[in-house]
Parts: sequence; C-alpha cells; structure tokens
Amino acid sequence: VLVVGAGPAGAAAGVYAARKGIRTAVVGDRVGGQVLDTATIDNLVSVPHTTGSELAASLNAHMADYELDLIEHQHATGLTPGGDGFTVHLTDGNLRSRAVILATGARWRHLGVPGEEEYRTRGVTYCPHCDGPLFRGKRVAVIGGGNSGVEAALDLAGVVEHVTVIEFLDELKADEVLLTALGKLDNVDAITGAATTSIDGDGTTVTGLSYTDRTSGQDHSIDVSGVFVQIGLLPNTEWLSQAVELNDRGEIVIDERCRTSVPGIFAAGDCTTQAYKQIITSMGSGATASLAAFDHLIRSQA
Repeated sequence: VLVVGAGPAGAAAGVYAARKGIRTAVVGDRVGGQVLDTATIDNLVSVPHTTGSELAASLNAHMADYELDLIEHQHATGLTPGGDGFTVHLTDGNLRSRAVILATGARWRHLGVPGEEEYRTRGVTYCPHCDGPLFRGKRVAVIGGGNSGVEAALDLAGVVEHVTVIEFLDELKADEVLLTALGKLDNVDAITGAATTSIDGDGTTVTGLSYTDRTSGQDHSIDVSGVFVQIGLLPNTEWLSQAVELNDRGEIVIDERCRTSVPGIFAAGDCTTQAYKQIITSMGSGATASLAAFDHLIRSQA
C-alpha cells in the first residue's frame, strides 16, 4: 500500500496498513500537513488540548513505531494504472504499488488581499473551531456568508464579544435554518455587497479590516482583533487529472468504505467528499481506507 499524504488521514492510514502486516509507504511534503499551520487544537478525543506542531510530532512518532517507509519532501504529480497496480509520479522519481490511498488534504482558499499573509497566525486564521477561543471577549470578522461563514459566526458568537460577517455578494447564501439562527443573536451583524480590500494591523497583530461597498464604491473599515477567512477549501487534487472521479469541487468521490471510482485506489480525509473536515474524522477515514485496502488485497489474491 502506498499512502499519498502525511497529515492526520495519511498517518492513520499508514499505521493501520502497517499493523495489518502490509508493506507500507507514506509519501508527503511534510508530516502533519495543514495541522502544522494550526496554533491550537482542542478536543481531539482523549487529548483535550495540543498544538499543531505537537500533534505533527506525535503522528511522526506513531508511524515510527511501525515498519513503514516514510518519504518526506515529495509532491505527487500524477497517478497512472498499469500492470499489477499503479504508478504514482513524484517530484523526484516514481513509486509503484498494488493499492494506493490518497490522503492529500486540502488548503484554505485565500482572499489574496494585503495583510492576509503578513498577519497569518497573528490574527488571521482559517479555523474557527481551532482558534476561536484565542479571541475570547474580542471583536472579530468572518469573511464569507455561505454555510461555512455563517456556521463560523454561530460558533464564535458564544465566545467572542462581537462578530461581523463580511459577504461579497448582495445577500448571505447560507441555508435558511442557519440564517434564522444567526438572526437571533444580538452580538452578530452582517455586511453584504462588501469587497474586502485589506487586513490591517500594527505590525504585530491584526487591528482591523477594510472593505469597499460594491454598490456605492465607498471605502470603509472596522476595528477587529481577528479575521476568520471562510470562503471555502481547495482539495489538493489537481494532480489527479482523470485518474479518479472528482466532484465539481475537485473532491475525490468515495463511498462508505473510502473506495474511489477505481478498484485498488482509496481516499481519505479533507481531499474527499467526506462530510466534515476535522482532524478526528480524517483520522477515522484514514483507518477505514487502510482496512478497505487490506480487504481489497486479500480478495484480489484469492
């Protein structure tokens, strides 16, 4: 089994495959993946509190307990079937395997405005579940009025002093049930038809946000201590091309056993159609993918 990706889903897949006695390799850019960009992680069941770097180190240590080959600092560039298995093309060579588990994760869609990169992890964040408690009692903004943005606002409203939702379109696009819940909160407001132009700060941390009213053309600014960017996730699947079925968001289509459209290829975590994008659900799907791959290999040998 070749696991492509070394985040929570990939590490779990590697451990579960190796436990089954399968010759296993895990290849990825960095152990931990997007976890390394997260400052605080709470309520990973049995681990009430940890950090991204600590969790990544634990994933690395857990994989080291098993006889698996860990290949870091590599990006997958293609996947082709042929012979008895598949070839995964990497930035530095190719690897062949009888079964492949795709666990390449996803990345947050960025605004691309001044200040976003400068203040990343210093007030700019992409994970309300992870970083919301860091802004307890403060004023924050959520960029995005779809389901993700409104869910983030609902989540944050119980922790922070005030939430301002900034939406580019002329109305919030979240489900009606979410908008109804949002309307019942007295510490949340929404600004629609607003194009965020910059995230402002004092050189150390975020102090505000600037936007342009798309109707009047007037520029405005608000004072906030944090900006939660919630405009979607981009699955790291561009390299797959036509190798497996993807949905219109670029996510790998999987069934309840993490099987893709191609027998012998499985997928897990944030790069898939998995309903919720959380560390713990990614770990679970990584384990499921390995168990399914083991079952596939046994049956294909019979």
